[in-house]
Amino acid sequence: MSTQAPDSVVMIRPLRFTPNAETVADNFFQSRAVAASPLLADAAYGEVTRMAEQLVDLGVEVHLFDDPVEQRPDSVFPNNWFSTHPDGRVALYPMYAPSRRAERRSDIIAALRGRYHITSVHDYSVLEDDDMYLEGTGAMVLDHINRIAYTARSFRSHEHAVDLVCNDLGYKPVNFATRDLRGAPIYHTNVMMSVGTAIAVVALDAIAGADERRNVQECLRSTGHTVVALSLEQIDAFAGNAIEVTSRCGPAVLMSARGHESLTTFQRRTISSHAEIVPISVPTIELAGGSVRCMVAGIHLPLRAARSGVAGTVNLSPLAALASAASER
Repeated sequence: MSTQAPDSVVMIRPLRFTPNAETVADNFFQSRAVAASPLLADAAYGEVTRMAEQLVDLGVEVHLFDDPVEQRPDSVFPNNWFSTHPDGRVALYPMYAPSRRAERRSDIIAALRGRYHITSVHDYSVLEDDDMYLEGTGAMVLDHINRIAYTARSFRSHEHAVDLVCNDLGYKPVNFATRDLRGAPIYHTNVMMSVGTAIAVVALDAIAGADERRNVQECLRSTGHTVVALSLEQIDAFAGNAIEVTSRCGPAVLMSARGHESLTTFQRRTISSHAEIVPISVPTIELAGGSVRCMVAGIHLPLRAARSGVAGTVNLSPLAALASAASER
């Protein structure tokens, strides 16, 4: 397994998916004209299931959990509330929206402990008491190999929280101000930026200051990354909301089908020279202001024992079954 590109992920199928009224104020990628409905929830559930099937076909192990609670409209985005790290550490993050704080699930962490070696759990959720938020690998795009946390300044990434987490987990923060097509700050860094093992896609024009833009570009190039610059229009199409995983055939970049369509031939060719591009259609999920990268929490933890059998499952995985049993007790 690549330290940067996980070969296993956690995904959540939502029970009552809908764009979240609590997050619309600063998430300009989110639809403002869609009402909750059973049809919408069913469509989102199906998109998660089909994406999980695509990942399993690639050889990626998928631990697929169902959300049993209706009051968590954004539970499909687990990367915001926890992250895992190659040294065995797990971090739990402070969330801006009260409805999203309920997404932190001890049953999932307990299930991970049964399969992976966890050395410690860092719980930063107490920072919510002081209105200091840091929404996981949505707010921070982590370069695990070079120990860098790229972070767009926003209401979802409080400076003190960034410094605290980076100091604890051993990352160097690289912070920058952003603006989207509307001139507004970008709410999550992973909407505009993705860092893989050797390739990085980033909307350099979205970085507001010339010095900070140059610093991000130099950091990426100094760590050996080929930089693919995205336009502001392309990040509106979720082209930046991508993640590299390790498939049975090597590195693969998971990306929104809509984002993939927005790429130029040259951009596709450059990315494909380092990793296979896997377009995934999730138009319903994208109504909530997130896309493919937001839907997966990469598992970077060391395994307790060698894997056996076929990688991945789109039914309840052993982890999910254990979590379900725990929630019933």
